[in-house]
Amino acid sequence: MKQPGSARKNQGDSESGAAAVEFALVLPVLLIVLLGIIEFGAAYNAQLLLTNAAREAARSYSITADETAAVAAASTATEVIGLPLTASDIDFAVTPNGVCSSPAMLTVTVTVQKPLLTGFFGATLPLSGKATRQCGG
Repeated sequence: MKQPGSARKNQGDSESGAAAVEFALVLPVLLIVLLGIIEFGAAYNAQLLLTNAAREAARSYSITADETAAVAAASTATEVIGLPLTASDIDFAVTPNGVCSSPAMLTVTVTVQKPLLTGFFGATLPLSGKATRQCGG
């Protein structure tokens, strides 16, 4: 003779197995979302630091008109995330006449290929920061 609780016990076992299968199906999606959040956060942080590096380079160049000092200032600003900058990563544009003297405007653009942390979404991500400042001050 069957006991009344035995049917419920078997039903509970099959439900716990179903939960494990559902978790196994959902886990990869959750991990991809988690990795995406981590990559986005790191890329956003790098973007903010590149904009700050462009701002520092523009400040330095607008005061001294020395490109080497401006590149060094930008490089210092990105050392935190391990993105070394070279002169080829930084573009200086002065309008209207190409000479950085008041009231001309200086635009600095810093562009790099940032390596991704996991490599899951590709190897690198192109990022750039831009700053504009009046020359001479």
